[in-house]
Amino acid sequence: MPSHPQPPEFLKKIVSREEAPRRLAALPRPIVFTNGVFDVLHRGHASYLAQARTLGGSLVVALNTDASARRLGKGPDRPLNNEQDRAIMMAALESVSLVTWFDEDTPLELISELRPDLLVKGGDYDMDKLAETAVVRAYGGDARAIPFVDGYSTTALVKKIRAAGGA
Repeated sequence: MPSHPQPPEFLKKIVSREEAPRRLAALPRPIVFTNGVFDVLHRGHASYLAQARTLGGSLVVALNTDASARRLGKGPDRPLNNEQDRAIMMAALESVSLVTWFDEDTPLELISELRPDLLVKGGDYDMDKLAETAVVRAYGGDARAIPFVDGYSTTALVKKIRAAGGA
């Protein structure tokens, strides 16, 4: 009788927004939090997430839901990968401790609920201008931008693929 393969262990990192606070409480501190669409993972994402993870005991990644991602105006066919597929790819990364979602335009409410120790964003953000930074600093946390790896972006990758395909 053939055995049924067990789901990969990393899938346990993916949690609903409702379950996230309970699961976060069990993670090693300090908790580092970042968010984004992370539509098509590339070298820049991997480097950024690995750097973010070195700043704390755990890294929580909040993904924009598909609806939230579409509202960002990256194009009518984005995200290319649905939220479940994006979460699975994110959870497979060793640097990521927990993955959840937010449906709002920004993760402000989720950050208020989870209260991470450190908010991290990509280098294109002015951290002092983000409402999320003010919330984190108000309860004693901090916020930091991590420089991007130049030359890597999902939008640029999609353009390159379309150009090669004549689309």
